[in-house]
Amino acid sequence: MVRVKSRYLLCEVNVSDRSRLLLLDDRAVAAAVKAAVARMHGDYGAALCSIRFSVKYLNTHTGIVFLRFPKKCYKLLWSALPFITSVESQGQKIPCFLNCLHVGGTIRTCQRFLIRYNTQQLHRMLPQCKSEEEKQQVRRAILDCSLTREKKQAFEDVLESENEDE
Repeated sequence: MVRVKSRYLLCEVNVSDRSRLLLLDDRAVAAAVKAAVARMHGDYGAALCSIRFSVKYLNTHTGIVFLRFPKKCYKLLWSALPFITSVESQGQKIPCFLNCLHVGGTIRTCQRFLIRYNTQQLHRMLPQCKSEEEKQQVRRAILDCSLTREKKQAFEDVLESENEDE
């Protein structure tokens, strides 16, 4: 028996108005990707994209999308992503573009990359915080991304003892 190999694209949906992300659904993203592949690569690309292509995960709050497709056609799909300029969902056209963050062989590798990526983004946000309360919230978010439950509890105890000392 031969295992069917897939690739997973971890993409970020970028929109000008973050509240418009809540209007997205997985079928609309899949239709936009299929249309872009068909537009760029014709019938051949559309046929390859229709076999085992799916949107495995869509987070409408963060704009993260996992796309699964056969290993042999991931370059076709990847090359068509920059040509997605809008997604039509619930009767509304949402202007957006997809930014490919990672290509992986399993969902688990994409999840690991996403954790590292989110941690880096939070570290970039830390210097821009205005108050000490905002900095504490960002530090807790970094901990939620990177530490196991036991280590997180120990680190929170250390943070609380530091706050009491001040």
